[in-house]
Amino acid sequence: MKRYLYLSILLSLWVAPSQAAEYSVTQGDVITVEPPLSDTKPSLSCFGRKWPVKALGQHRWRGWIGVDLKKKPGNYNIRWQQGGQLLARDRLHVNKGNFRISRISVKQNMAVFDKKTLQRIRREVKALKATYSEPVKADIDLVMHFKPVDGIESTPFGAQRYVNGEPRSPHSGIDIAVPAGTPIRLPLAGSVLLVADMYLNGKTIAIGHGNGLVSVYSHMESTAVHKGQWVKTGEIIGKVGATGRATGPHLHWGVRFYNARVNPASLLDDQAGL
Repeated sequence: MKRYLYLSILLSLWVAPSQAAEYSVTQGDVITVEPPLSDTKPSLSCFGRKWPVKALGQHRWRGWIGVDLKKKPGNYNIRWQQGGQLLARDRLHVNKGNFRISRISVKQNMAVFDKKTLQRIRREVKALKATYSEPVKADIDLVMHFKPVDGIESTPFGAQRYVNGEPRSPHSGIDIAVPAGTPIRLPLAGSVLLVADMYLNGKTIAIGHGNGLVSVYSHMESTAVHKGQWVKTGEIIGKVGATGRATGPHLHWGVRFYNARVNPASLLDDQAGL
């Protein structure tokens, strides 16, 4: 009798995982996911790390997962947990991106570097990378409300870059070609983490939005903010230019989500399903 009583207590405490949901996503995208209805906030994990979750009301929750540009295609588990118990185990299928080839020709000093220039580039890259893991106390929705400028997409996200015929790292942002001097509006409020004049990226700003989200704006003609400043959605942060390694005036717009290189377009209002 005691044995059956013990088993009945265990069964009453166990939360049965719901039927698995299945998601499909392309390399470099941010995907929104939702768990079963829950009274308390669940935790979300995928790719061996936790991801942010926010309340939607009426016992509903939403989470965001960033898929790095080079994440190996295949199937991955999404785990929702609550109080140490498994609430749901969903499935995420990562598809290989169909990225185009991008070729540019630049002056030799922007393609081959002497020792001093290479040391400078490495210092600047290190400083920019440090912003990707810098904590920002903010808890706003993870959605870009608009593009920072309206123009022609000259180089898409994920394009394989060739500089003077030599292969380089894939393009981790979107290049938008617009006239020099075009104002750049911030698509999502955040804290200024970096304002720098970089050898390759030119005049660059990094903005932290909280929850591991950082956006980067490069090749600017001028900047209008300072490190530590909180900038509201829609405020002007600078003007478009052609500084650094650029073949013409354009804005490079990049986003990192907990260090994952993700497509900024996948966070826009009409893309994020918000």
